Amino acid sequence: MLQQVNGHNPGSDGQAREYLREDLQEFLGGEVLLYKLDDLTRVNPVTLETVLRCLQARYMADTFYTNAGCTLVALNPFKPVPQLYSPELMREYHAAPQPQKLKPHVFTVGEQTYRNVKSLIEPVNQSIVVSGESGAGKTWTSRCLMKFYAVVATSPASWESHKIAERIEQRILNSNPVMEAFGNACTLRNNNSSRFGKFIQLQLNRAQQMTGAAVQTYLLEKTRVACQASSERNFHIFYQICKGASEDERLQWHLPEGAAFSWLPNPERSLEEDCFEVTREAMLHLGIDTPTQNNIFKVLAGLLHLGNIQFAASEDEAQPCQPMDDAKYSVRTAASLLGLPEDVLLEMVQIRTIRAGRQQQVFRKPCARAECDTRRDCLAKLIYARLFDWLVSVINSSICADTDSWTTFIGLLDVYGFESFPDNSLEQLCINYANEKLQQHFVAHYLRAQQEEYAVEGLEWSFINYQDNQPCLDLIEGSPISICSLINEECRLNRPSSAAQLQTRIETALAGSPCLGHNKLSREPSFIVVHYAGPVRYHTAGLVEKNKDPIPPELTRLLQQSQDPLLMGLFPTNPKEKTQEEPPGQSRAPVLTVVSKFKASLEQLLQVLHSTTPHYIRCIKPNSQGQAQTFLQEEVLSQLEACGLVETIHISAAGFPIRPSGPWLILLLFLICGVSFGSLCLQRGTGHLRWSEPSEWCPHSEEATLEPLIQDILHTLPVLTQAAAITGDSAEAMPAPMHCGRTKVFMTDSMLELLECGRARVLEQCARCIQGGWRRHRHREQERQWRAVMLIQAAIRSWLTRKHIQRLHAAATVIKRAWQKWRIRMACLAAKELDGVEEKHFSQAPCSLSTSPLQTRLLEAIIRLWPLGLVLANTAMGVGSFQRKLVVWACLQLPRGSPSSYTVQTAQDQAGVTSIRALPQGSIKFHCRKSPLRYADICPEPSPYSITGFNQILLERHRLIHVTSSAFTGLG
Repeated sequence: MLQQVNGHNPGSDGQAREYLREDLQEFLGGEVLLYKLDDLTRVNPVTLETVLRCLQARYMADTFYTNAGCTLVALNPFKPVPQLYSPELMREYHAAPQPQKLKPHVFTVGEQTYRNVKSLIEPVNQSIVVSGESGAGKTWTSRCLMKFYAVVATSPASWESHKIAERIEQRILNSNPVMEAFGNACTLRNNNSSRFGKFIQLQLNRAQQMTGAAVQTYLLEKTRVACQASSERNFHIFYQICKGASEDERLQWHLPEGAAFSWLPNPERSLEEDCFEVTREAMLHLGIDTPTQNNIFKVLAGLLHLGNIQFAASEDEAQPCQPMDDAKYSVRTAASLLGLPEDVLLEMVQIRTIRAGRQQQVFRKPCARAECDTRRDCLAKLIYARLFDWLVSVINSSICADTDSWTTFIGLLDVYGFESFPDNSLEQLCINYANEKLQQHFVAHYLRAQQEEYAVEGLEWSFINYQDNQPCLDLIEGSPISICSLINEECRLNRPSSAAQLQTRIETALAGSPCLGHNKLSREPSFIVVHYAGPVRYHTAGLVEKNKDPIPPELTRLLQQSQDPLLMGLFPTNPKEKTQEEPPGQSRAPVLTVVSKFKASLEQLLQVLHSTTPHYIRCIKPNSQGQAQTFLQEEVLSQLEACGLVETIHISAAGFPIRPSGPWLILLLFLICGVSFGSLCLQRGTGHLRWSEPSEWCPHSEEATLEPLIQDILHTLPVLTQAAAITGDSAEAMPAPMHCGRTKVFMTDSMLELLECGRARVLEQCARCIQGGWRRHRHREQERQWRAVMLIQAAIRSWLTRKHIQRLHAAATVIKRAWQKWRIRMACLAAKELDGVEEKHFSQAPCSLSTSPLQTRLLEAIIRLWPLGLVLANTAMGVGSFQRKLVVWACLQLPRGSPSSYTVQTAQDQAGVTSIRALPQGSIKFHCRKSPLRYADICPEPSPYSITGFNQILLERHRLIHVTSSAFTGLG
């Protein structure tokens, strides 16, 4: 446990061992501060004990995520921690300038992959490999990552795009409950164990917005439908329909309360996953309507009744086995729910059809009791497997985007964890085989490939030992002889399989493998494989039959006769389809076994992973009981040893994880430093960078490395070199921030961060310069447009003013002419209205009045303008008495003087009035477009003492003479 994995043998030097013990005691003495170490590369010394104690301290402090170099270690808290996965925390990690400086979290890995996709460099597809034992929290981690990407990668600007993105996000998140309900089950180690592997491909467009997703599944454990281990359960969906169905649905699906089913063990256990309404709502959002859902659940209820069909052994081999008495109701109910004829269903299960000879003659053979049970289980597994594949296709059609609408993707790999049960068969062999392949991918990509590359490039590197699982993979899948090849060979042989014979063949053919063990005390035929996570004993009984996975053709034809709409779609009648049991003629095609199909799909998955940039999350299970705040060191220690975490920490602490391409690095450094390109020559065709003058360089010159160029550039970056050195006294203890190999450049994360900061500053300056030039150009354009607008506005205003003045002149001319015409007409009217009585009165006036020139002018004014004055003087409303007098004075053009010397009396105070002429015959109207007098357009209110009408000129006989005489007297 105290062994330090650093490439040297600690037992060879006792003094080194003593120093290690002292360092270990000194480090563990500060255990109070162990929970503050966010990265295990800061642990010194790096041993299994120090790493274990650090993880335990952080786990007891409710800190469940810890960095381990390139890997994130996730401890299962076994309790709800809602504040650890809130949308606010997702946005905080997404908006942080440097998320790696925040506390370790699964969101850090998600944000790192998202930023790598949207990097200014050519985007590379990303993948996240979530690994760990069963019950370590892989499914929950994948679910949190999907929620994170759904939040940060769906933020379009327009409202319509936002609604589309929201719908895509909801569908992607709703695929989880459906797939977990139909593909997860409760096992001995995990209440929500994934019984299938899935690779979720989150598709992003050029704007790094999530446009869709695709789900690819691997090896569904369909045998769980008909066979469950002790203390385990069937798939969640069976318990959901039995517990969550309504009364009407129970009657329709024949699921009464308290009904017992053979394929539904442990129904009394209540789990969080037994939520029927969540599954139904998620299916509805994925486009599966309510009638289709009811059809699916009806078929599942039919499978439960199919499992209750038990057969009694037949005494006569020529007679088929008959169902037991209590199973006849189950036969009738299952046939009704599956839409099959009852007699045909029972016959297909009881009797096997055999084709033999060149003529393909058909023979019917009654099956034994065990074979009837096998055919019944095969029918159930066939229906459930087709139903699961159909659900996956429906989910993909609902969430998958068009090929032209996305450019990059982020892959989430969630596979079954390493399993070891008391009874392990083909399912556990395939599951552990997949985990071995993923472990080998990590070893090949990180532990072995990096160190070999350091040695090839000439770095001073001390090789670190690690646990390589390649011998175990050679045992399982090696060529020409391996466990898989021997099992497939047994399937091709036309003979009954024997468990003991298969064990003997494996032990004999693979006796030289170090990963093959033997258990001589076991009474059952079995073999032991020493996996990277520990030894597992596999029973050979039933291994070959499960690998064949035979599907009798008569069962397929039976399901093609179903009247159920769902089964008709799952099993279409297509004469071109031929099963593997029906080879055409005598040409027998090779049997496609379960192991062969799984191996092919696994190779395809690894090809996808190799084409992406992988990121690793190691899920650790603190205890096997699923209890919170319980950290069992022995169990955690075995997991740390299995996944090679200590070796990973060593390589991450001493290595150079960043290896950018030469052209990109040179362009980046030239961008930061501004060094001329004339000093760099790139030899095309070889991919090597040469440092020489252009005039001296030639293809045959001695090849130089990038080190002089990099060092010369680094000398021009004092800020970067100071930051990279960190401290002068610790330069020996710390690796160089950048190292130049023969063909590549290696650097640490801190150096890349400094270079990225320098590039960001340069790009920011360039952006500011571009923005300044654009703003200056835009200001000039706006100023020019403003001057043009002002000139146009001035011209328009002058034109409008001229037009307005012209209209005013025209109007004034019309008014002037109308006024002149009206004045002449009034003068004529006044002259005609004067009769002899007035002339008589005026003639009796004193002679001084008739001879005075002033009196003569006043008389002319009275004759000319007296009608309007008299009319205004007789108005009852609208004009005050004083204003009425002024009007009279203005109309009569009296000389200025004291107003008190003139008295004007109206006819309103006098009862009797007479006219100087007879009333005119007909109506006389006074026409004027616009009177220049004030209030001339206001119609006066009628008065009981006045007579209205401009055609009747009312005079006060006595008052008029008196007023005129008084005026003449005043003037004289």
